[in-house]
Amino acid sequence: MKAALLQLNVSDDPAANRVVTVDMVRQAADQGAAFILTPEVTNCVSSTRSHQRAVLQHQDDDQTLAALRDVARARGVHLLIGSLALLTGDPDGRFANRSFLIGPDGGIIATYDKIHMFDVNISETETYCESDGYRPGTQSVVAQTPFAAIGLSICYDVRFTRLADALARAGAHILTYPAAFSAVTGAAHWHSLLRARAIEAGAWVLAPAQTGTHSGPSNSGRRTYGHSLAVDPWGEVILDAGTEPGVYMFDLNLDKVADARRRVPSLDNARDFEGP
Repeated sequence: MKAALLQLNVSDDPAANRVVTVDMVRQAADQGAAFILTPEVTNCVSSTRSHQRAVLQHQDDDQTLAALRDVARARGVHLLIGSLALLTGDPDGRFANRSFLIGPDGGIIATYDKIHMFDVNISETETYCESDGYRPGTQSVVAQTPFAAIGLSICYDVRFTRLADALARAGAHILTYPAAFSAVTGAAHWHSLLRARAIEAGAWVLAPAQTGTHSGPSNSGRRTYGHSLAVDPWGEVILDAGTEPGVYMFDLNLDKVADARRRVPSLDNARDFEGP
């Protein structure tokens, strides 16, 4: 089947971002993609919590979610919304970083809240504390579609092999890692991490990404790495989107999953052991 990764450079304005994203989904569908994936925080990239509180919405009211459900239904495609930043009813006011798998009828097949928060000190001038603004999820998710079982993850989750292993053991043929990856850690680790997850799981790894410098007064020059990747179950990079925003098409051959797992049955060969 044909699939597409959308590489975005979103601002801190959800309304403007929505127009661009919906148009790109239409372009991908018109080029024959039956499965289309968008990056993490498709609706809004912002470094300022006050701005996010002013522009984000609850899931039931989110206009980006509604528009993307509509275009999935109109074009009859499966659509992974990599994630949306959403308001929640949490007492501490933290947001959700939530991925959505949308069916060709526009219905929500599955949702997943990012489990691992990006709390890091990359350098003296670049630090992140995602858990200040977002509350972590607690439930891993494998979603069933007519063409494949899909294990949902988001960005920093890629560094945690136990999650990928659990998804593969639960039957996932595809692991998704939509991202807004730091330019510094992306250059160092992005390709290696995604290829490793594909090889270990014997699964496709699909990672649509944000790219470039993000505009808007609340961003202060925030940069993301780009290089949306499609990696097959043998660890071969089938698609590397580079750094330009756009629609990137590729062939998703799911027969490769069974072939890779037959050749190296590491999921079957794994043994329980006692810790050191």
